[in-house]
Amino acid sequence: MVGQGVLRECLAASDVDGVVVVGRRPLGVSHPKLEEIAVPDVAVLSSIESRLTGLDAVFFPLGTSSVGKSEAEYTRVTYDLTIAVASTVARLNPGRLTFCYVSGAGTDSTERGPRMWARVKGRTENALLRLPLRAAFMFRPGIIQPRHGAHSRTGWVRVVYVVLWPVAAIAVAVGGATTTDRVGRAMLRLARTGYSTPILGNREINELGR
Repeated sequence: MVGQGVLRECLAASDVDGVVVVGRRPLGVSHPKLEEIAVPDVAVLSSIESRLTGLDAVFFPLGTSSVGKSEAEYTRVTYDLTIAVASTVARLNPGRLTFCYVSGAGTDSTERGPRMWARVKGRTENALLRLPLRAAFMFRPGIIQPRHGAHSRTGWVRVVYVVLWPVAAIAVAVGGATTTDRVGRAMLRLARTGYSTPILGNREINELGR
């Protein structure tokens, strides 16, 4: 859902020359700026490394719910996948890459708290901040309101967003939530100009994405 919103803003931005999307399935989107690369496993990019050079930024919105997952399972999808991708693109674009990671409100930077998902997210953030990147930014939104047709591929999540739509709209209006388009615009702003802190909550995301 977040990725759809980010892609829309990238394709609409006049100063973005091209967008490379790596995934397991086609997006169903056609645009002169867009190049899609299908891979069976997003964590293994060795076969497409030549197509991942010359990048200025990587926007990483992939993630999964921790519901029903063990810590080992959640770590594979959250930590292992993210760091595998980030390490590869950092090596291929030394010193020039801005990496934006969609984490979550309540992430535990100490990696020692009682909530499993928050510890794993915190470990992921800390590892990203140690990589040889020009800059790394951690997005910690709470509720994200989908806009302009963005939607989750998970059925129960779509139902939740339909039910919570009025609440989300109010939360966005008062600054307690954000939107998919603001997340995308905030990422672009960070790629252009950077920011004073690597961790951004709803307030910072909304400020940058307005």
